[in-house]
Amino acid sequence: MRSTPVAFKLKFVSKRDLGRDYVMPPLEGLWWAEDMAFFTSARDKSRWDWTMMIMVPGWIDQPMFEAVVEQVGAKDRPARLSDIRLASLSEGLCAQTLHIGSYDDEAGVLETMHHEFIPSNGLRMVGKHHEIYLSDPRRTAPHKLRTILRQPVRRAN
Repeated sequence: MRSTPVAFKLKFVSKRDLGRDYVMPPLEGLWWAEDMAFFTSARDKSRWDWTMMIMVPGWIDQPMFEAVVEQVGAKDRPARLSDIRLASLSEGLCAQTLHIGSYDDEAGVLETMHHEFIPSNGLRMVGKHHEIYLSDPRRTAPHKLRTILRQPVRRAN
């Protein structure tokens, strides 16, 4: 998946100004819907909400982030640049699995995770569905795509 100009610029500035380089992590996404059945049985993507994310190292602070966003916006301002933010994500306990195949073939895996695995292990879903895209769909055949499917959970009491 294509990383944002902000992510690349942060990496460059970190290396140039701090002498700290890092590997660009994979794109991640949080997905949710008012009714989670739209993820499994209905697969109605028009009803999904989402947030895309790229992890950055802890030494990237808010002032560095804001300076980079300003620099990126000064040239050829990307669409939705004002929507980009630096934030932390702490999910806690999660159920997760590796899915190999097309994104459109995730429904059965999610159905099993949501309605069998999670309840049978004394858990309940909380938070937003989380995906980590380990493959680049521009270079990988759909049947070979690798995606971590993660669902935050809590103990059911």
